[in-house]
Amino acid sequence: MAKAIVVAAPCSGSGKTLFTLGLLRAFRNRGLRVASAKVGPDYIDPRFHEAATGRPCFNLDPWAMGHAIIAGLLTDLARDTDLIIIEGVMGLFDGPERAKGSTADLAEAFDFPVVLTVDARHQSQSIAALIHGFSTYRPSLNVAGVILNRVASDRHEAILRNAAAGKIFGILRHDDSLTLPSRHLGLVQAEENHDLECFIEAAASAVARETDFNSLLTIASQLAAESENPPTIAPLGQKIAVASDRAFAFAYPHLLHYWQRQGAEVIPFSPLADEPPASRADAVFLPGGYPELHAGKLAANCHFLDGVRSSNGLVYGECGGFMVLGDALIDADGKSHVMTGLLPLTTSFATRKLHLGYRQLTPLGGMPWAKPLRGHEFHYSTIASEGEADRLFTAADASGKTLSSLGLRRGRVMGSYAHVISEAP
Repeated sequence: MAKAIVVAAPCSGSGKTLFTLGLLRAFRNRGLRVASAKVGPDYIDPRFHEAATGRPCFNLDPWAMGHAIIAGLLTDLARDTDLIIIEGVMGLFDGPERAKGSTADLAEAFDFPVVLTVDARHQSQSIAALIHGFSTYRPSLNVAGVILNRVASDRHEAILRNAAAGKIFGILRHDDSLTLPSRHLGLVQAEENHDLECFIEAAASAVARETDFNSLLTIASQLAAESENPPTIAPLGQKIAVASDRAFAFAYPHLLHYWQRQGAEVIPFSPLADEPPASRADAVFLPGGYPELHAGKLAANCHFLDGVRSSNGLVYGECGGFMVLGDALIDADGKSHVMTGLLPLTTSFATRKLHLGYRQLTPLGGMPWAKPLRGHEFHYSTIASEGEADRLFTAADASGKTLSSLGLRRGRVMGSYAHVISEAP
């Protein structure tokens, strides 16, 4: 079995994604078989991991998945792998209130060592207090050492190293060129970055210059063998047409992975290329993504729209896919674009409000699943109008507080703003 380490940080924006990408490619360039995972509900960072490794990257979510599913995914990642690098989410101890779900919770549950990525731009000797605090705050957690990011000079490095007293595995120099562009839901998607390969190689070179790779391999912990058949969500059908392009990129790989393992066929198609779902499909899945950025093109793609409208099977949309199942989508400029019209819904990206958080979901009417689920919301678009239709889920937040019901269902067509992650543990 492979070994594993967790790359975490005191807070978002510390550079853990940059360091993770550089480390993944640097180990790969050294001949190691390296795989990766991402803690929490993140669609974007894992695609960057996949570009760096050439392997699938799974999300591991301690709150939504439970131990058995995470263990099964780690077992799958460990096949023909020497090292698994797991990138954390937000700050090391950040997660749902009054519930396990942080990077620290995952690392502790599987006895993985943590490498803390620290932004050292505005610190010198005070770095010692930060390292001490994160290393001792939870004694059962193994914070093995740190990577110092955005180090300004040799003098700055010397001060930091003296203060940290041997806890440093490596440093990254401040470099404005090692920055990835962002938009409203996070980094611009990997498939849209035409210079991504050059960026990853530059990150790998920066990491390789001053990182102690042997020490990282020494502290990495051996992964224990686990069950290969964890509980999973049932597939939407036996032949599932899945929208997959820049407008519909937010499908969790672990869901598709387990659907295929249960015998379902996943058939990708591109709405932006005006492709309809495959005629042999008995279900259509429109994942989330950025339809608001491509609303005009989608509205003009008649083969795509008519193909979804004429589908004889179950049609399910999440977030962006839910928006496209509605009557219309209003873009950032206030222009309305006709969508499939399968649900009585108009959404707006001109009127924005952040909706963010974990969701406990109970399906109504037993469709598309019957058991309680866990998922999350992350979107800025709003509902401009709704017509008569059945609701899809009752909902609560991570703490159990009751929220308004989510989604709409009309016959075989259904969707909501929630991204489903797993059956409730």
